[in-house]
Amino acid sequence: MKRIFLVCGSGICTSTAVAQKVSKALDERGLKGKYKIAQGKASEVAAQSSGYDLCISTTVLGGECHCPLVIGTQFLLGRNTEPIVDKIVEILQK
Repeated sequence: MKRIFLVCGSGICTSTAVAQKVSKALDERGLKGKYKIAQGKASEVAAQSSGYDLCISTTVLGGECHCPLVIGTQFLLGRNTEPIVDKIVEILQK
């Protein structure tokens, strides 16, 4: 099971919306049941990211990330997300 840490500024609203979109995209790519998404605040990345396979952030991170990082702001805009989904799938399949 791959672990994804999805973060935004507050760890609530934006990350919830993006988590739904990422889940849908990954499920459509045949990864249903192969990943788990945890949500958090951008300020928690430095302390918690080493326990994850991937971090997706919708905001600028103030600290260090200890796993592969993908910027997911395109999910908020709802366009041009395919290249980001491709990158996420590539990282998760390693």
